Amino acid sequence: MNKVFANADQALAEISDGATIMLGGFGLCGIPENCIASLRKKKIHNLTCISNNAGVDDFGLGLLLKERQIRKMISSYVGENAEFERQLLNGELEVDLIPQGTLATRIQMAGMGIPAFFTPAGYGTEIAEGKENREFNGKMYLMEMALHADFALVKAWKGDRLGNLIFRKTTRNFSTSMAKAGDTTIAEVELLVEPGELDPDQIHVPGIYVHRIFQGAGYEKRIERKTVRIIKN
Repeated sequence: MNKVFANADQALAEISDGATIMLGGFGLCGIPENCIASLRKKKIHNLTCISNNAGVDDFGLGLLLKERQIRKMISSYVGENAEFERQLLNGELEVDLIPQGTLATRIQMAGMGIPAFFTPAGYGTEIAEGKENREFNGKMYLMEMALHADFALVKAWKGDRLGNLIFRKTTRNFSTSMAKAGDTTIAEVELLVEPGELDPDQIHVPGIYVHRIFQGAGYEKRIERKTVRIIKN
């Protein structure tokens, strides 16, 4: 089976309106930049996007929000995107905010084939509305369902033609779990190598989970930076 595609446009050709998509990365670190650019160019709409965050106004998922391509965001942190805030407050965007640990575990459970689990996080809050509650050893928990997606889009440092992936440092974050939770997993890599060139002990995601892979280009690799504002009396 040939998993190698020439570029993002070819690898993402089957994604259409209404798809549910997981996008790896944390903040702006390790996001699938080429895949996001391709989705923007394809001009598909009504997407449900599962990501730890929603990017910023001019980068990452913020580009898709700006073009109104996202119908629903499932995430845990969205505080740096003014357009996200505007769409949310105006009722233009459906949002499911999930505690970060719960979001990560729901994705992990999908990859492991476990349909649901119990967690104390969110019990007694709006997050628990409509969910099953159960007591264990005198403590209340709520049931969370595993989180699947039609497509999982991740960005790795290295990958081989069989789909084995190596991430660098914190860029693995959500990506390693998402790669196992999508019906179709598409990986973009900085370096695409031949089978046997990767050290098996360094592989974070085995190729069995990856359906398509391509070598990306033009990465900006932005990071968030601390900013301050001086208020004069």
